[in-house]
Amino acid sequence: MSSSEPSRKPMAAHALHNGSSITAPDDVHPDLDVHDRCGSADGGSNGVRDPFSTPNTSQPPTPAPPSIKSLSRRASFLEKPVYLRRDSHMSMRSASRRTVTPYHGLRHNVIHDCKDSLRPSLTAPHAKRMTRSSMLINAVEKPWLTEKDAKATLSYWLVYLMAFVGLAVSAVRCYFTWMSTLRIGNICLVLEDNFDTFDTENVWMHEVSMSGFGNSEFEMTTDSPSNSFVRDGRLYIVPTLTSDVIGYKNVLNGFTYNITGCTDTDPKTCGAVSNETLGTVIPPVMSARIHTREPYTIKYGKVEISAKLPRGDWLWPALWMLPVNDTYGSWPRSGEIDIMEARGNSPDYKAQGIDYVRGSLNWGPLTWLNGVSKTFGWWTNRRKTYADGFHTYAFEWTPEFIRIYVDSRLMYMTLVKFDEPFFKRGEFPAVVANGSQYIQLEDPWANGTPNVAPFDQPFYLIMNLAVGGTNGWFPEGVGDKPWVDASKTAMRDFAEKQDVWYATWPQNVEERALVVDSVKMWKLC
Repeated sequence: MSSSEPSRKPMAAHALHNGSSITAPDDVHPDLDVHDRCGSADGGSNGVRDPFSTPNTSQPPTPAPPSIKSLSRRASFLEKPVYLRRDSHMSMRSASRRTVTPYHGLRHNVIHDCKDSLRPSLTAPHAKRMTRSSMLINAVEKPWLTEKDAKATLSYWLVYLMAFVGLAVSAVRCYFTWMSTLRIGNICLVLEDNFDTFDTENVWMHEVSMSGFGNSEFEMTTDSPSNSFVRDGRLYIVPTLTSDVIGYKNVLNGFTYNITGCTDTDPKTCGAVSNETLGTVIPPVMSARIHTREPYTIKYGKVEISAKLPRGDWLWPALWMLPVNDTYGSWPRSGEIDIMEARGNSPDYKAQGIDYVRGSLNWGPLTWLNGVSKTFGWWTNRRKTYADGFHTYAFEWTPEFIRIYVDSRLMYMTLVKFDEPFFKRGEFPAVVANGSQYIQLEDPWANGTPNVAPFDQPFYLIMNLAVGGTNGWFPEGVGDKPWVDASKTAMRDFAEKQDVWYATWPQNVEERALVVDSVKMWKLC
């Protein structure tokens, strides 16, 4: 390049205006171009002024207004207002404003006109082709307004007719269901105990025994305040370890224990001896069992008990009733009413754990011939367990039916209508074998109230918390059961696994106990 040629400055152009220089910024939009249609004596060619050439010093530079701003790396300076296109309209910006923001995506050109000095112009983009309108411009035909479709009309009314029929049928069904619901009728209050005190002189009586109560249960029942007491308006029936009283070794061998205040008439059930050779043990658990005294018994009526169940393996809480007199003979001839029975095992227990409760009637001509399988039912809590809070366990009894439910009649566990004799209901055989003997069965309730006996006599209320047993309440082979019902050492086998099952019992008494908030009893007026 010869020294006489004007020098070009790369990227940044310097222009002298009134003795000052202005530098084009690097962040200006790169699509802005400035063209000069008039020739230029300062290095331009083809009528286009080179914005990066050095002006000819022989010609004085044209003064530029102070608002001029470099528009791009190739742009010169504007002396007139700049018109920019934004969206689909034109806007004008005064030259006095210093910042010009180009519209991205649009190529901007500033064209120098000979007559108008610097006349900014804009190269407009090609106009987008407009889509053809789909708007309806002619009248829309509506044939359904002039010509009726019989099938469409029929289907229209059929929908409303079927909806009306459905509502009508539902209403009729609800009405007849309500009419057919068995009602207990007028009842009069017999007992209401909110356990402000524990009245064992007039209302409640402890059963103190080591008998196992016909189920070979593994606990002894006491009248100790450690096993039954009232606190804060609630009754607690709490299981405790016998080893805490006499030591674990004495439970298993070489110790004689006589229970204080035994209420059994048989002295054999008031004491026990532990002998390793014979396989006998002291019952490893102490608990409590109480029942109502006279006159707190009912023949037909209602019972409501608000209670929270205990949590722990092999615990067996029960709220139930037995007859005051064995009018039809020993158990189960005179009947048994189980308002609530449960198992304290976790919900993972396959034979219905603490998330299930069961109600049933026990009756039969022989101890080993019980018709309970025809008169029992259960209810489950799908979201929680019955150890998580208080529930109301209720029992309604009339000469027409017995209903057992939890919290609401809608959640009944058992409903037995007295519409046939119990001997017929049980489908008992005429003759049964008892070892080498054959016994001809007779209806033990033949002289009782037809269809109602044995549940036509006064019953009293029992509340207890048992542990284990060999009557089959805890099925074999379920939940790592630590004993076998048929074994002669079942209680000892259970006691030897104390460290396993006791670990599942909460240390908090509130969770380990059967907690009763209130008891109410009514009789038919």
